[in-house]
Amino acid sequence: MRDMEIAEHISALRADGDLLAAAVAVTGPDAEVPTCPGWRVRDLVHHTGGVHRWAAAHVAGRRRTPVDGFEEVVSAWPGDGELVDWFREGHLQLVAALEAAPPDLDCWSFLPAPSPLAFWARRQAHETGIHRVDAQSAGDVVTPFAPGIAADGIDELIMGFVSRPGGRLRSDPPAVLAVVATDAGAAWTVNIGPEGAAGRRARGDAACTVGSPASDLHLLLWNRRTAEGLRIDGDASLLELWRESVRVRWN
Repeated sequence: MRDMEIAEHISALRADGDLLAAAVAVTGPDAEVPTCPGWRVRDLVHHTGGVHRWAAAHVAGRRRTPVDGFEEVVSAWPGDGELVDWFREGHLQLVAALEAAPPDLDCWSFLPAPSPLAFWARRQAHETGIHRVDAQSAGDVVTPFAPGIAADGIDELIMGFVSRPGGRLRSDPPAVLAVVATDAGAAWTVNIGPEGAAGRRARGDAACTVGSPASDLHLLLWNRRTAEGLRIDGDASLLELWRESVRVRWN
């Protein structure tokens, strides 16, 4: 698969933020978010808008240590009537910070990347894209991801989050899951052992192989859809292990 450029990630961030705001304007703040049990749209907007401000603070402020939560970047949460405008303000602030940042930006980040700027552009593109799906799931229509951005999101999840030491995705005896994005020319193999998991960018022999368009796989692996209708060969219980174990949580 082709590595995406920083400008492409910023473009995806801009587009998905606009779609998220449009979905919120239609559903309203009290609608339940089916993909985030226990959340209403209001909670989703608070979270995503807070993350945008948190990310922008690292980039614009060139922070070398992490901003500790939302308290430093959110002075007050918006009322329901200001929810969409408040979200748009933080979204535009983040896009502007990334566009203005120099290529040699030096700031804190938390996943491997070619540069801190590349990390933040990629991470916030996918953060916003997945939460755009959450916002749309409260309504009637969820827009599929383009194959390239979906494959890139899968890559970030497998090679970044899932492959970090200390992860919860474990299996004893060891097991192997293969993921094939049929429309993106990309595949991954995830080796799951008793001490954690490690991914690689290639298709290998696996106890379970799931092959589908990249958008469907992206949603599946982020636990935003079920495996119904996807092509699964082998031991489907590995997908249930994934669903139970892979959760990227805000700390």
